[in-house]
Amino acid sequence: MAPRNTQALGKAARHAAILEALSTDPTVRISTLAEDFGVSTETVRRDIETLSARGMVRRTYGGASVSHPASQPRLSERERLLVAERARIGQAGAALVEEGMVVMLDAGSTTTHFARALAARGVRATLLTNSLDAALAAGACEALRVLVAPGELSVVERGLYGPETAAFLRRFHVDMAVIGASGLTEEGPCEAESRAAWVKRAMLERAPRRLLLVDSSKFGRVFLERICPPEQITDLVTEAHPPVPLAAALGRHGLRLIVSEMQKHV
Repeated sequence: MAPRNTQALGKAARHAAILEALSTDPTVRISTLAEDFGVSTETVRRDIETLSARGMVRRTYGGASVSHPASQPRLSERERLLVAERARIGQAGAALVEEGMVVMLDAGSTTTHFARALAARGVRATLLTNSLDAALAAGACEALRVLVAPGELSVVERGLYGPETAAFLRRFHVDMAVIGASGLTEEGPCEAESRAAWVKRAMLERAPRRLLLVDSSKFGRVFLERICPPEQITDLVTEAHPPVPLAAALGRHGLRLIVSEMQKHV
């Protein structure tokens, strides 16, 4: 199924559109994408080869399919996709932080946007995180107190993980936990890396309000490990409405849906 009906998309937009298409269909066809994008089949084939080399999709005969459940693109690759959409999600999530709150934030591309937006607001709060990028972004704001969790460093994810990370997080009482995820299904958010899933769970355990920040390319995507059942999330912050079956399933568990749509200038 083609992701959108448009012409002459740039390379980055085509890559994002291919991933978006795979979020709802397990496979995509090169010929269909080429027609939809208004480019040659050879151009789309090169796009798929690039995404495959980055671990983001699997090449198939005549098309591409979703990647393996235990693999996802490196953080440096993920943060180049859907930048504007993820920035809006981060801003919408950061807008929920009130003066004096204590917030836990995990490592990821969208959660880093949350940290930047929180710093831009200048609200007085305390942030606990295992993300080096989020810590540096939040640390630029003098109003924010930033505590960085210990653990084993992942240079690829620019985060800290392991038993020491979880033990540190469980020492604190917080108002809000903010996590990202590799995918989101009717069974709840899921994650490609087990070490990241354990840190997210430790954060969710400590907070009465639990935000999940995911962009719409994550809808319906299945990865190795379920982080938690949907009822353990209180708020889903995204930039587009989920497909009806997913929205209905999440709604039955009482999730509050916050959609940060693109602002129209008049």
